[in-house]
Amino acid sequence: MKLLATMALSVALCGLITPAASAGPRGPAPGPEAASVDHVTMLTDRRAAVFVNSPAMGRVVQVQVLLPAGSAPRPTLYLLDGAGGGEESAFRESTWTQKTDAVGFFADKDVNVVLPVGGTGSYYTNWKRPDPALGVDEWETFLTAELPPLIDAGFHGNGVNAIAGLSMGAHAALNLVTRHPSLYGGVAAFSGCADNSQSNSKLSVRATVAWKGGDADNMWGPDGDPAWAANDPLRNAEALRGKAIYLAVGNGVVGPADDPTTTAGLSAITLGAVLEAAALHCTQLFDERLRQLGIPATVHYRPNGTHSWPYWQQDLHDSWPTLARALGR
Repeated sequence: MKLLATMALSVALCGLITPAASAGPRGPAPGPEAASVDHVTMLTDRRAAVFVNSPAMGRVVQVQVLLPAGSAPRPTLYLLDGAGGGEESAFRESTWTQKTDAVGFFADKDVNVVLPVGGTGSYYTNWKRPDPALGVDEWETFLTAELPPLIDAGFHGNGVNAIAGLSMGAHAALNLVTRHPSLYGGVAAFSGCADNSQSNSKLSVRATVAWKGGDADNMWGPDGDPAWAANDPLRNAEALRGKAIYLAVGNGVVGPADDPTTTAGLSAITLGAVLEAAALHCTQLFDERLRQLGIPATVHYRPNGTHSWPYWQQDLHDSWPTLARALGR
């Protein structure tokens, strides 16, 4: 049962409750010496698909940007996916824009919202070496060094940033803030597990990466490698001092957004209940760590809900006052 719970926790980090096709190999391609915008496609007058030449990634990477009205300087929110990274749409867009009302929700808010497309099983981190299945992943460099100057220059960014994510992306959001505290003023994490210190947590990370065809040894090395500790938000939580923090998680109890009336729905609910219960345990650990350090955070324990998109949509809405404060809005 312990192994089953650990494996369930690993899938909890994927941000999905149904299997999806593998993204396939992502090999390196020649890139310019400095990151640059390859081209921009305006999907609407308020939504841009931006294709970035990334030297770190060795390829062109798509991000989509939700734009506010007007051209005054404004802050930027980076919004991370789960381990699917947009695979439900064949990587045409982030799952946030496919599965939630994010486009409409941000329409009246004076911020840029940047949504990376891709990152399947990557933890949005820098990998030690290319992976035979997942290819080159240098997401930390891309998201923290290459991309922000391009967003600020091309979309009236004012240099003020916050970051949010769900499931695997929740770990990544907290990790990026602890590793780059000067870049972000706040963070929101939904249904995540921000812990690499316990053996079960490490196993869950490994199983999540493996679920997408990768090998976590290529990411952070064997279990004793210092990279695991260096990318452990719980261990490095002191770096969150002074940040606006929002955490949210359900408890696995069936809630109003869960529909058990079909076989597929019942199967998804059963799995999602186990996954969210595992995420609850992780969130409690992180909450306790912040309290030990005396770092304030808004932590919302939902009275019900499984590991699924309707709840993350509501989490995004509920986290906005915290994120707005971090962004000066």
